[in-house]
Amino acid sequence: MARLKDYSFGRLTVDGQEHTRDLIVLPDRVVPDWWRREGHSLAIEDLDDVLDELPEQFVLGVGAHGQLRPDPAVLAELERRGVTVECLPTDAAVRRYGQLDERRTAAALHLTC
Repeated sequence: MARLKDYSFGRLTVDGQEHTRDLIVLPDRVVPDWWRREGHSLAIEDLDDVLDELPEQFVLGVGAHGQLRPDPAVLAELERRGVTVECLPTDAAVRRYGQLDERRTAAALHLTC
């Protein structure tokens, strides 16, 4: 289970390792260098590699200034699959992740804007 700390614009430490690119944190692994088809939007295809691994809680860090915008259809599809989604600025998303049960929570984090 991942420990997130020391978020600042463009940087996040996960289990002692610094990340400088967007990432996805799952209960059993970290997916570094998460890339979306369109940089500041989120399509369901952007989650294809992890979709079947998502637990019931999903925290989406939308960037320091909230520039990442999830398609409402993505949120609806995740909820249809039984996944509760919280969209927050990345600093708040990191804090929120720390408040939740890491065995039942995933996070996708946009580290910059």
